[in-house]
Amino acid sequence: MKSELIVLSHLRWDWVWQRPQQLVSRMATDYTTWFIEEPLTPPGGPVEPNRLNRCSVDGLNRVWLEIPEQGRHIGFADQVLPHYIEQLPDLVGAPTAERVVWLYTPLALEIAFALQPTTLVYDVMDDLAAFKDAAPELVVRQRQALRLADIVFAGGRSLHSSMVRQGRSDAQLLPSGVAPEHYRQALTRPRQTSDRPVAGYIGVIDERLDLQLISGIAAELPDWEIRMIGPVAKINPDDLPKAPNISYAGHKTYAELPGVMAELDVALMPFAINEATRSISPTKTLEYLAGGLPVVSTHVPDVVANFSGVVHLGSRAADFAALCAHLGRRKTSTRPDPSTRDLLKKYHWDSIAARIRESVVSAGSQEDRSTLETEATA
Repeated sequence: MKSELIVLSHLRWDWVWQRPQQLVSRMATDYTTWFIEEPLTPPGGPVEPNRLNRCSVDGLNRVWLEIPEQGRHIGFADQVLPHYIEQLPDLVGAPTAERVVWLYTPLALEIAFALQPTTLVYDVMDDLAAFKDAAPELVVRQRQALRLADIVFAGGRSLHSSMVRQGRSDAQLLPSGVAPEHYRQALTRPRQTSDRPVAGYIGVIDERLDLQLISGIAAELPDWEIRMIGPVAKINPDDLPKAPNISYAGHKTYAELPGVMAELDVALMPFAINEATRSISPTKTLEYLAGGLPVVSTHVPDVVANFSGVVHLGSRAADFAALCAHLGRRKTSTRPDPSTRDLLKKYHWDSIAARIRESVVSAGSQEDRSTLETEATA
């Protein structure tokens, strides 16, 4: 029988394409794969409450609980856990071979044990407890997940250090990567130059961004367009910076990103330096570089540690403006800058996924799962 991979994620499969999608899509070639998402209230009309919805997409099974909770976000909160725990084992069936259960949020730990994993993986891609509106129980659940997981992966240097400090000295540092070939179009496509140069940010627009800095950059560069590309989350749209030269392009699919990058002259990472960004390791750094873009960023610790030789760093709006003016219009190139080629090869998603497969295959946990389940639900 084919081994199973069951992923419990706080991110939706069809949202911004990032670490879970990159890794799981590669792992799905070797496993029967289930991607379990947080509850969702479907748009329009009444729904049958607390029913698991399933669809097949990209070679895997997508599953989520439908709930009639219009107007507010409910994650893997205590009030919905019983419905997942009751219905999921029947949906996926009893394990017939190796069953890897993969956590992206520790709030789903009880669900993980209800699925009878042979191997429990905790892939720490963010410090979720530091994010805006984080569930208060995240801190306790993370401690439990770190203690009980067979394998712990950390998506960046700062996260890895934190996992080690919390008692997982065996946590594996596996930074997020890039598929350089995906961005080749951004290098080869004829430049769609506008009347003025364009500095752009691509990604989720949320509390991790320094909105005052973005406003200041626009003021310092009145002859540039500041293009913000991505969905808005956890920010009131009315609070976003507004200026004649700031535009918001909305969500773009992963397939659209190379074309979007081809229209930029400079890539921006205007992150705030705060608790929410202390441990982030932005995947977009490598994606920008693969697209041949010069990158200007604030002093995010992991960016400084990993990319200070290839990323331009600034703290104030005046710094960003001076760097953008210096970098100027981007010229079309058929390949990434020589200084970035080794980085792009080292951090290819294929290589990272291969290392993960080796770790999972060799894990073979011998833990008594009944004991661990008792701890997880205590």
